[in-house]
Amino acid sequence: MRGVAHIPAARSPARQLPMEVRLAQPADAAAIAQIVLPTIRDGTTYALDRDLPEADVLAYWLAPDKEVFVAEDDGRVVGTYFLRPNQPGGGRHVCNCGYVTRRDATGRGVARAMCAHSLDRARERGFRAMQFNFVVSTNERAVRLWESMGFAIVGRLPAAFEHPTAGFVDALVMHRVL
Repeated sequence: MRGVAHIPAARSPARQLPMEVRLAQPADAAAIAQIVLPTIRDGTTYALDRDLPEADVLAYWLAPDKEVFVAEDDGRVVGTYFLRPNQPGGGRHVCNCGYVTRRDATGRGVARAMCAHSLDRARERGFRAMQFNFVVSTNERAVRLWESMGFAIVGRLPAAFEHPTAGFVDALVMHRVL
């Protein structure tokens, strides 16, 4: 089935259930909001207004220019990501993604599974590269994950992000050829 991948979840050896990454359906909107809203409200990783109303957050995440997926673990939505062209016209061969994992599912391989799925999906769609335009430098866990997935830091935007506790921090541009 197109858009669906079964990926072994990162769990203890005693319980290895498949994680499914699939195309989001309209019925997933509430689960997506429950995952994305706390991350936006936290204000430490996405350059969106922390007070953005839920409807606007969902409109951003589910915008028509994005193909949106959810990760399910044991039937529960534990993550979401979007895939879109990074730029129109001459830049449309490079894609961009955004990923969010449900807070109580961090450290279980959800983001890694979604990234692996997005790389495969991007290749299927004919993209030649993937670029993350604005990775907050203090999000060290994400930076390490993206580097382990083959992304390189190709740019640094000095003091481009106002972190709620760390003040002005750099944002990174990360890129990977597909």
